[in-house]
Amino acid sequence: MNVAYWIVAGLLALFYLYAGGVKAVQSREQLRPMMAWVDSTPMPAVRAIGVIEVLGAIGLILPPLTGIAPWLALVAAIGFVVLQIGATRVHLSREDRRIALNITLMLAAAVTVWMATTWL
Repeated sequence: MNVAYWIVAGLLALFYLYAGGVKAVQSREQLRPMMAWVDSTPMPAVRAIGVIEVLGAIGLILPPLTGIAPWLALVAAIGFVVLQIGATRVHLSREDRRIALNITLMLAAAVTVWMATTWL
């Protein structure tokens, strides 16, 4: 189970480090081709989402790796499930039916939640 956690959590963390980093530093014009929702969202909120994603990615990896407060990995994984529920709602409210990535990320985060509970 430990190896499975590191594979799933590692891939999830890599995705969110990239996606969050992009949201945190790029302009609205640079984000628009990848994320149409940035037009209707204030940039401080986009930046905040990016920072949250980066912190969550760190939370998936660093606490279990160091053994310091490993329960934070569970919190981060739950946060990603909640984040993807919100992201799916945003896509559907904009009549954007391309939610396969959101569902995949939500399922990966849910699996990570399940695996992280073995540490508690």
